[in-house]
Amino acid sequence: MVEPCVGVFGATSSVGKGLLSLLVQRGQPIVAFTRQPIDAGMQSICPSVTWRQLKDEASGKKWATVSDKITSWFYLAPIWTLPTYFDFFAAHGARRIIALSSTSVFTKGNSSDEGEQLIAQRLAEGEAYFRAWAERNHVTWVILRPTLIYGQGRDKNITEIARFIRRFKFFPLFGCARGLRQPVHRDDVAMACFSAFFTSSVANRAYNINGGETLTYREMIERIFTALNQPPILITIPRWFFRLAVNIMRRLPRYRHWTVAMAERMNRDLVFDASEATRDFRYLPRPFQLMKEDLPE
Repeated sequence: MVEPCVGVFGATSSVGKGLLSLLVQRGQPIVAFTRQPIDAGMQSICPSVTWRQLKDEASGKKWATVSDKITSWFYLAPIWTLPTYFDFFAAHGARRIIALSSTSVFTKGNSSDEGEQLIAQRLAEGEAYFRAWAERNHVTWVILRPTLIYGQGRDKNITEIARFIRRFKFFPLFGCARGLRQPVHRDDVAMACFSAFFTSSVANRAYNINGGETLTYREMIERIFTALNQPPILITIPRWFFRLAVNIMRRLPRYRHWTVAMAERMNRDLVFDASEATRDFRYLPRPFQLMKEDLPE
């Protein structure tokens, strides 16, 4: 029996590439959708994947001719963009959608930075709109909220810290930096998407997805130094100096997303319980271990 196609949004993301690999190994026919022109690089990710370019019209709600009935989907792009595609999913006959959100919906809502507050708001609204639309249209929904994602040198968390350490040979800390973290590898997030999708009993639920180890922010930074084969040089600096440094660093494109609130969270516990994911679809993430391929080139 031929497996039905599944649709994937965000297939070129770090998590998307890991998920494509799992689906291909299973022999699952895949149609990957992208807004970018399709090139040889995309085709090389997984040669057996069928790539389609999205072509939205001026209204933003009418799409190019739908030629495939695809009832099952993964949505790996920011969840606040998902409502834009409600008509698109309806046209394809969507009946089940696995979507990625983030635990930032909880951790950034009370941030001192307005930009981070907006991110939390957009995540919350994206989740709410998705659930409401799915329930109105009898579409099964699942939301997965990862913690700090790392892996393959493409994330905006561990990778950016590693680049900073390589360039400046030290890393600044605010206070004791004892806030707890649970970094989660992108392959474990991909496996969570895969396992939740193929567990039929997982339906109409949101799950927090953490890493397999809880460690302090300071310990996490020390692990990054070790992975880079550099001695840990951690410098504790006061808040006023951190604010000044961040304002200067943000003038550089690579660090424009850095905020003082990021420093303040170094001493906050950002810990989430993933026991429901473990119970419902056997989610078992790895501990925080940085391999060579997880570091930036």
